[in-house]
Amino acid sequence: MRAPRHVRLTTPLVRDGGELREASWEEALDRAAAGFRGVPGDAYGMFSCSKATNELNFMAQKFARVVMGSNNVDSCNRT
Repeated sequence: MRAPRHVRLTTPLVRDGGELREASWEEALDRAAAGFRGVPGDAYGMFSCSKATNELNFMAQKFARVVMGSNNVDSCNRT
């Protein structure tokens, strides 16, 4: 039996009344941003990888603290 073929989406989908429909990237990103705005910053967290560079890990923690408003930052560097 052959495995089902997967199709790559090239346009975003948004939900309207329980149904998915195609949308512009601007509309999809605006909806995603609006959803994130309703959640307090301390509900988010950032986990970075020990295989990433120090600079990338620094940017990840900076993004979490400044943009997401969360001090919940961790990495597997300490293991």
